[in-house]
Amino acid sequence: MRIGFEDSMKQYRRERVANAIREIVSEGIARRLSDPRIAPLTTISRVEVGPDLLTAIVYVTVPTGEADERKTISAMKSARGYLQRMVAKELNLKQCPELRMELDEQQKRVIRTLEQIEANRVERDETVVENEAVAGEIADRCDEKPSAPDLERDTNPTGQGPDEVNR
Repeated sequence: MRIGFEDSMKQYRRERVANAIREIVSEGIARRLSDPRIAPLTTISRVEVGPDLLTAIVYVTVPTGEADERKTISAMKSARGYLQRMVAKELNLKQCPELRMELDEQQKRVIRTLEQIEANRVERDETVVENEAVAGEIADRCDEKPSAPDLERDTNPTGQGPDEVNR
């Protein structure tokens, strides 16, 4: 039982360190780095810290396209030492985690999924409108009164005309 408690404490510490790194790096990008290659609105979506607290993967989200993503990641990798010194200064750890910068592909998948859901919703709404129009046409046809020959044909089970039935 004691082992589970220690594991949960380790996990909690990893999460705290990851959140602290995310805040420090985010602030560094926003206020301290002046590299023109870093795209505006670049954010740190998440940080994953290794179980030994020696590595930290910093996931970067760039909202403006693939060319800007490459430039931003390149700039972030060249500023890694500066950002790592900022993290080491702020955190009270025996050894500062080594930072690695990566694009957040998970964020892209989420955006693509949301776009697909929206496209499906629009398609469904168009189908519903078309079905309602067809249903309205059918209802209009049902409301029309049939003519006299149609009534005689409908009430005569043999399908013969009125003169042929009486013979």
